[in-house]
Amino acid sequence: MAGVSAAMVKELREKTGAGIMDCKEALAECGTDIEKATDFLRKKGLATAQKRAGRSMSEGVVESYIHMGGKLGVMVEVNCETDFVAKTDDFRAFARDIAMHIAAACPAGISPEDVPAEVIEKEKEIYRGQALEMGKPEQVVDKIVQGKLDKFIKDSCLMNQGYVKNPEMSVTDYLNEMIAKTGENITIRRFARFQLGD
Repeated sequence: MAGVSAAMVKELREKTGAGIMDCKEALAECGTDIEKATDFLRKKGLATAQKRAGRSMSEGVVESYIHMGGKLGVMVEVNCETDFVAKTDDFRAFARDIAMHIAAACPAGISPEDVPAEVIEKEKEIYRGQALEMGKPEQVVDKIVQGKLDKFIKDSCLMNQGYVKNPEMSVTDYLNEMIAKTGENITIRRFARFQLGD
């Protein structure tokens, strides 16, 4: 671990939330480059998450977030494997952060499969109308519609969205960091977003 200073470890810990030994290892592995070490830890978190994917998650919390003087509210269920992890401050803070993200980013669903078919059809109609309005030939319209639809689905699914507190990472990256930190499988199971008048 030569060349790895305590200040570097502290900076990487603050940036990623990873443990001291993991930060030291990442910095040593990446020649003390903070950016490369951050990517190294994210990949490690993803690998850890994939290893735990099959394990049962019967514990967790339902967390809420109320914004704008009670005009917008979110409830989210986040599951983990044990009651021990579910009761930690880190886990509860994670669930609160996800609820706040949902309030701000207004996802249509957790993953692409959750986006309602009627929403997809409505978007298709809008994109088709826009392409035709621009005078695009009929044979190109379908490609344009599909491209815009793919982008819409990606942007409107919670797990693909850039995390509001750190847009450089996605919600999936943030989840994987939490999985690596707790050593347990964690999933965002469901959410409901309420806005006054909607």
